Amino acid sequence: MKKKTANLLMVLAIVIIVAGGVLLAFALREQAGDNLGSAYRIAAIPDNFVSGGGDRTCTITIVCPTIFDNLDSLNEEKAPFVPKDGTILPATKVSFTEGETVFDVLKRVCDAAQLQIEYSYTPLYESYYIEGINHLYEFDCGPESGWMYKVNEWFPNYGCSAYALKDGDDIVWCYTCVGLGADVGETWMGEAWTGGQ
Repeated sequence: MKKKTANLLMVLAIVIIVAGGVLLAFALREQAGDNLGSAYRIAAIPDNFVSGGGDRTCTITIVCPTIFDNLDSLNEEKAPFVPKDGTILPATKVSFTEGETVFDVLKRVCDAAQLQIEYSYTPLYESYYIEGINHLYEFDCGPESGWMYKVNEWFPNYGCSAYALKDGDDIVWCYTCVGLGADVGETWMGEAWTGGQ
């Protein structure tokens, strides 16, 4: 009888621990959701235009909506920097001169909007690597998360300071959480991400 009682108490203790863990996970997820965007700030850009002094223009947008599907992986300290609509910088037109790159335009627009940006130069690739935008860094929302860029719906396989812009280019910086970019439309080896299905 003592053994049955001990086993029953052990099972009961396990059930309580598991239930407590599940409740804690939901509470943390809700807390992150309630805190979303509380520290997000952007300086107004008149007419959504940033002048770079050139006669060519491109459009740049910075988004992170994939985070909403991965809130359970989001570093809770980063939730205040995630805008509630997932758009950090709405489509903004930027003028540039011949020879300027995606990196030049990103830096210019972040300076104009007073958006935090951190980057480092990678000698191996002779290009700048974007570590964080608006306090959202690689690995803040899982082991495959970080920033990627696409130009005219194409994800270049080289650094942003190696991509020379053409007049009319459309740049989108996307925060990816899973699939090394597959969740934002990048495909590897011709296979689209299916969300684990």
